[in-house]
Amino acid sequence: MPTNPAATSGSPLTALCPALRTALIRVGYDADTLVEALGPDVHAALGRSEPVPVRRAARAAGELGTLIRLLLLGDALPEREVAAALAPVRIDDAVAAGLLTRDGDELSAALDLRPLDTGSGTRWILSDLDDSMRRRTLTEDHVLGVGHASLSLLRATPTVPVGTVLDLGTGCGVQAVHAAGYAGRVTATDVNARALWLAQATAALNELDIELLEGSWFEPVAGRRFDQIVANPPFVVGPARIEHTYRDSGLALDGASELVIGQAPELLAPGGTAAMLAAWVHVEGQDWRQRVSSWLPEHGVDAWVVQRDVADPALYVGTWLRDAGLDPRDPAAQARAEQWLEAFDAAEVEGVGFGFVYLHAIDGPTELMAEDLVHGFDDPLGNEAAAYFARSAWLRAVAADDNLAWTSRFAPSPATALERVYLPGEHGWTEEVARLHRGDGPRWQHEVDESTVALVAGMRPDGLPLYELLELLALADGAEQVTPEFAAQALGVVAGLVRHGLVRPV
Repeated sequence: MPTNPAATSGSPLTALCPALRTALIRVGYDADTLVEALGPDVHAALGRSEPVPVRRAARAAGELGTLIRLLLLGDALPEREVAAALAPVRIDDAVAAGLLTRDGDELSAALDLRPLDTGSGTRWILSDLDDSMRRRTLTEDHVLGVGHASLSLLRATPTVPVGTVLDLGTGCGVQAVHAAGYAGRVTATDVNARALWLAQATAALNELDIELLEGSWFEPVAGRRFDQIVANPPFVVGPARIEHTYRDSGLALDGASELVIGQAPELLAPGGTAAMLAAWVHVEGQDWRQRVSSWLPEHGVDAWVVQRDVADPALYVGTWLRDAGLDPRDPAAQARAEQWLEAFDAAEVEGVGFGFVYLHAIDGPTELMAEDLVHGFDDPLGNEAAAYFARSAWLRAVAADDNLAWTSRFAPSPATALERVYLPGEHGWTEEVARLHRGDGPRWQHEVDESTVALVAGMRPDGLPLYELLELLALADGAEQVTPEFAAQALGVVAGLVRHGLVRPV
């Protein structure tokens, strides 16, 4: 099985971690204390890559302020100040390990080291320095730190306790560290040896035992099965080239997403779940849902795909050029953009979609729900994904025996509200639409007619089963019995409300 030698034999950076952990704890270099020391406004400036307000606040924060300036702002500081803040770390050891660089009597950070609350208290994440505070040119083997995409995946990952987790393409190890909070055993892979070097140190710094394997895609774990897979793969859509391993797969267009989505099911244990970020092209005359659907196996997967955004080609290319530290106005960057957009034109790409893909191993034909979630919402999707698959399992049982639905009692979710929209008309206010609106999670909305409003109004845990509610509705409408057409229509409406958590069987 392919392995990373550094991951098995250790490295000077890993050896430094026990003393470094002691220093970080002593100084209070953790997520909560950082906010307290800087204040919420200055901490927000840190997130906006504005160093001046942070530097001003850090000067009054003692040794914690020294670490903030050294590790988060990239300032060069006198060696005596750094030595005091990092004690008991020996500065010569830190330089030899690659954590710091020395220039005369001053020291600078050679790596990014920042605290992050992943849900199990503060963890520390080591990665390469980015250009958020200082202009830098990123190398091909650059190891990305905690960015917006990785934070999105953290919030979107189910954290139901499981036995084993695979973090595919671990990078700096942030997803693996997160997984250690809910999994019995974590395995992390990457094709980039430098990423595994940093992930190993990140694991050691947090006193976590993570299995690290070097290799391409799923090759290091071929033949194994996992209860959960998480992946933030190099999904950037573009020509088949590799400029930065953290984002470029070497596969044309959305080939990386196709590979991961198509092969992940083979590594899921029965009942296992995968949570991943992915991107897909919108091609002229083609439904993006059909494109993603074609990547899935015909059997064994319940898939939920959530599209969060669609970018036009020019915006997409410009965004990723800046991500690599390039100025789109630079002639070399313009040439790269020209090639990129030409590749999009050749493939008739109208836009690039981005979102979350959840896969759940089932025993039956593959099912796919692919939908847009472009409106704002605050709740993380991780809990919602677990609940979605539980609701989906219930709906599969109903499909096999609709008597289960007819004899079940239902209740609206506590967060479900009825909205009626009125607009001014010729004779006063005229109702235009009625909606059932879920006020938590993804904030789903369903337009409903008055029959559905009445049906949901009659749902309660101690109330009538669904079919008896339909009989009452039929009588209220002057019908003697429930027609097959009315029953089928009602069941379809209820199934849709259940799938999105607006009502639930009780």
